[in-house]
Amino acid sequence: MSIDDDLVRRLVAGRFPRWAGLPVERLPSGGTVNAVYRLGDELLVRLPLAEGGVADLLREREWLPLLAPRLPVAVPEVVGAGEPAEGYPWPWSVYRWLPGRVPEEGSLDDPMGLAADLAGFVAAMRGLGLPGTPPRAHRGGPLDALDAATRAAVDALRRTPEEDVDGDAALAVWEDALGAPGEAGPPVWLHADLMPGNLLVAGGRLAAVIDFGCAGTGDPACDLFPAWNLLPSAAREVFRDALGVDDAAWRRGRGRALSQALIALPHYRTSNPAMTRNARHVLRAVLTEDRAGSPQTA
Repeated sequence: MSIDDDLVRRLVAGRFPRWAGLPVERLPSGGTVNAVYRLGDELLVRLPLAEGGVADLLREREWLPLLAPRLPVAVPEVVGAGEPAEGYPWPWSVYRWLPGRVPEEGSLDDPMGLAADLAGFVAAMRGLGLPGTPPRAHRGGPLDALDAATRAAVDALRRTPEEDVDGDAALAVWEDALGAPGEAGPPVWLHADLMPGNLLVAGGRLAAVIDFGCAGTGDPACDLFPAWNLLPSAAREVFRDALGVDDAAWRRGRGRALSQALIALPHYRTSNPAMTRNARHVLRAVLTEDRAGSPQTA
């Protein structure tokens, strides 16, 4: 869907006259599901770019009010529910602006503190008990459901020698993850998309977690992504220790992070610099950890 500043102004003016006339500014984003606009100083507008993003937006409207008071950091607050208009065919939402900046892998101000904060957030999500029937997380189902796509991505990267990905090493880590025991307990609440672009930091510490469109219940290993997509090795161990992650869950989490990076890299390498940069970072982190023969790795 083609979205521009003028469309957003018209949508806001028609649905929320009290905000008509506020400055509208599109924000740069590595996300692939929504267009994101700042509205004045205190608001943010998110609009799905395709019909597939609508369910995520509606999921946030339903669950964020229940999640927010139970989590240790700020999360998005929906303050306006937009509806189709002006030729735009889907629901859209207005959120309260959250201050902070997106952390960048390799340049964290306080990686140990951030690791502890992330562990606290993940633990709080896992401990949630909310009324109603929770949705299934978009990620967090059986790991073998990703097998065909992961192997196809490895094949694609073998045909892309400039990426210099060791396909054999990647498959060895992936097969180790597939062989890890599954979670013995019931599914737990997950954010399910803990990419750097969905985190906000201030003073080096975690200030907010955003984009809950994938949230729901599933394998707790799914929320270990920051161990490889953001944290350096020493902070990775702080994160793991704080959560008490056993060997099987670590192997599954590492495989999930690897699979996501393998699939993202050939798909986005010419179109999305942020996703591409992070995928390369994950591959280096995972394969270096494996070659290092970590005592925590089976």
